[in-house]
Amino acid sequence: MFSYKAIYVITLREFKRFFRQKGRLIVSLARPLIWLFIVGSGFTKLVGGGGEVEYIQFILPGIVGMTILFSSIFSTISVVWDREFGFLREMLVSPVSRVTIVFGKLLSGTALSAFQGMALLLIAPFLGLHMGIDGFIYMVVLMSLVSLAITALGLFVASFLTSLEGFNVIMNFIILPMFFLSGALYPVDSLPMYIKIFSFANPLCYGVDAFKHVLLPAQGRLAAEFPLVFDIAFTAAFAVTFTFLSALVFERKK
Repeated sequence: MFSYKAIYVITLREFKRFFRQKGRLIVSLARPLIWLFIVGSGFTKLVGGGGEVEYIQFILPGIVGMTILFSSIFSTISVVWDREFGFLREMLVSPVSRVTIVFGKLLSGTALSAFQGMALLLIAPFLGLHMGIDGFIYMVVLMSLVSLAITALGLFVASFLTSLEGFNVIMNFIILPMFFLSGALYPVDSLPMYIKIFSFANPLCYGVDAFKHVLLPAQGRLAAEFPLVFDIAFTAAFAVTFTFLSALVFERKK
């Protein structure tokens, strides 16, 4: 039985878990700031400044993408955690349909990731980037879509894992290539073709590119590299595909 109330309960549970884990909350907020101001400042010295877009401005969309990536992927650790402690089995044998469980996990991961991305946008004016109300709304919509796509990917992978140790190893193996091949730190167009191919299959690449459409002016090599419509279409197709696959895997779980 599909239940909106069950989706609400699952989502509320994940939010309570997130805000009660103070260490996780602090790290989630500190990680993007470290990358932005320490790594960004260091790379600014290497690439130079003085252009129409400073390097620290250029990487802000990528840091937003990184925040969403880490938050979305690690939100799905709850699947492994619940499996180890038996809570997942209780949900699977309940009258609630398994599709409901999938949607609950997806909604909670998407909402948490988008929330953290919105918090990071608050520093954009201090970097000389002014979005306006329309730009902020566009970013919220885009961040929600990218969060859904990556959460669906993480949920699909996590559904096959049975231990927290295995989750950490596998997810770290997935996260780092996704981040470095996303165009967050440098334009995808500057990569060799044999590496660029992997970027074209990376949903975060199109997510970061979509963020650049909103946050950065389209000038020179710092412009977004794909049409915004294509960014949205690829990310949406990816989200739908892995949502379907996650639901399919959960339906077959015993």
